[in-house]
Amino acid sequence: MPSPPAHSASSRTVPTRPNTAFRQLRGRLSPGEFAAAVRRSAREIGEQVSCDARYVGRVESGDIRCPNYAYERVFRHMFPGLTLPDMGFAPRETVRGRGARTAAAGATPLLSATAPLMSGPGDPGVPLRTGGPAPASHLHGSAATVPGPRVPSGRRAGAAEAAAVEEAVRRIRLLDDRHGAAGLYHRAARPLRAAYALLDTGVHRRAVAARLHLGTGELALSVGWLAHDSGRFDDARSHYAEALATARVHDDPALEAHAFCNTSFLARDAGRPREALHAAQAAQRAAERLASPRLRSLLALREAGGRAGLADRTGCERALAAARRLFAAGPREDDPEWMTFYGEAELAGLEAQCWSALDDRARAARHARRAVALQDPHFVRNIALFTAELADDLAHSGAPEEAAATGNRVLTLLTQVRSARIHTMLDGTARALRPHRSSAVVAGFLDRHAAPPAPAGPVAHRDPAKYPGPAGGRPA
Repeated sequence: MPSPPAHSASSRTVPTRPNTAFRQLRGRLSPGEFAAAVRRSAREIGEQVSCDARYVGRVESGDIRCPNYAYERVFRHMFPGLTLPDMGFAPRETVRGRGARTAAAGATPLLSATAPLMSGPGDPGVPLRTGGPAPASHLHGSAATVPGPRVPSGRRAGAAEAAAVEEAVRRIRLLDDRHGAAGLYHRAARPLRAAYALLDTGVHRRAVAARLHLGTGELALSVGWLAHDSGRFDDARSHYAEALATARVHDDPALEAHAFCNTSFLARDAGRPREALHAAQAAQRAAERLASPRLRSLLALREAGGRAGLADRTGCERALAAARRLFAAGPREDDPEWMTFYGEAELAGLEAQCWSALDDRARAARHARRAVALQDPHFVRNIALFTAELADDLAHSGAPEEAAATGNRVLTLLTQVRSARIHTMLDGTARALRPHRSSAVVAGFLDRHAAPPAPAGPVAHRDPAKYPGPAGGRPA
């Protein structure tokens, strides 16, 4: 869910401070020598990072407040036992998404860290739990109540309102990471309506107007994703179309590529593979103006998904090969921030889905198993998604007991995150396993799958000292 170009005014709002802790870790090595050490360490753990002296300089100057996940894994490998704050970086939740860069500039929050969780209108609110995955009581019918922005009275919207919209994008992404989309969508639509109201007030400065319009486009994509993952495909399509219109009006190729990327994914899930293919191709055309091989890799996977749905095996294999080649080019500074989820695990998982659509379930299972093994523990939600993919592929490739055991792991993970897509996948696995109910393992899974959700337990309260807990990831 993209950020504006690096030269956007929003990226210059928060003053930077030198990262002296990281400079001390470099020791007597020159920036170039240290960069070479980073690349060597990355190869030791199977990562690919394009670290050079300029990157090291940006870290030490404070321009890079928090590394992406690939760099984080490398740095943790180089300096065992040190956390990101130990290395002088800001906590990830304070920089997650474009809006975080302006949070310190006095943004008016649309969705704050202390926003209450509500189980329904009129129910008493409880503080947002952090420090780990939320209990089931938070996930069944609960979501953050999102206060609307303060639409200025008697004046036009300004930088604070634009920053508030950007902050809403960041907070919605974080909540989706932790809890999944179910229960969050309707409440997250509220700041989107408020953002549209802000646009109607008018903006004096052109740079602020651009931030507000593009922030609203990103917010529409975020809310659209929540609708998509909740199974509300028509709503998602509408939100994605709004974001695409914003991108076209303001000639923003990053937002346009992201909107078409999400539209392609939605069309695939809705059973419209030809539309998925055309949207992926449109996204690729928009991305030609961007210096991000990783983005183009993801878009090649979107194309592969459409071709797989059309039973075009040759075209799908060609797109998959392009996705792998572009992925191997490594991350770049210009990669959109919403793509933090896209690593080797996501690549393997999306490839598994392509082989599954082509009915090559044994090959799909191999890729799904790799996706689960490679997934960063931070992304609990994607672990559930890829484990569900693996269970379904095993169920359809002659391994019912392993499929049932894998399905049980998914059921356990679904006490932490909610996703209509994952539940739908698991329903298909259960149907495929019913003829094998004579197996005790299979019968146990089927009984557990058919059982009603456990009663909601006591609600835990927020522990600021432990914030943030492990989060999930979302395909975008």
